[in-house]
Amino acid sequence: MKKTDIGVCAIMYGVCLFFLTMTLQLPKAAQIYPLCIIVLLAALTTLHVINMIVAALREGVTSGLEDFRTFLPGQFLPIFGMIVAYLTLMPWIGFYLSSALFMVGSLLFLRVKWWQILLAAVVLLALVYGAFTVFLGVRLPAGQLFL
Repeated sequence: MKKTDIGVCAIMYGVCLFFLTMTLQLPKAAQIYPLCIIVLLAALTTLHVINMIVAALREGVTSGLEDFRTFLPGQFLPIFGMIVAYLTLMPWIGFYLSSALFMVGSLLFLRVKWWQILLAAVVLLALVYGAFTVFLGVRLPAGQLFL
């Protein structure tokens, strides 16, 4: 077992609690699906905690910090900044445009080949459009600039 996993499990339980409080504010008919997802996430987190306990009894406890020896702040910080920009721009320029910019920008930064970037962006945006906009009828943010 790794000590770092304890923090991850605590965060996951916190996420479950946060979304549970938000879900309970929804109308009863709209609570079913989110509650199922929250219960599933909590159950999987609990299974991970059980596996951690079994591993601790069998193999002992390690710090888990050795996994971060290869951490590259030069990659993490710019990508984190891109995620913040993506979330900030989405209400202004819309889901599809901000998602395309984020995918292209982050993959260019990570030095992915241009044809793979183009393929990934087109396929993912087409899947999101087909699944959410067409099939499920979900309205994704259009952006205030385009209203």
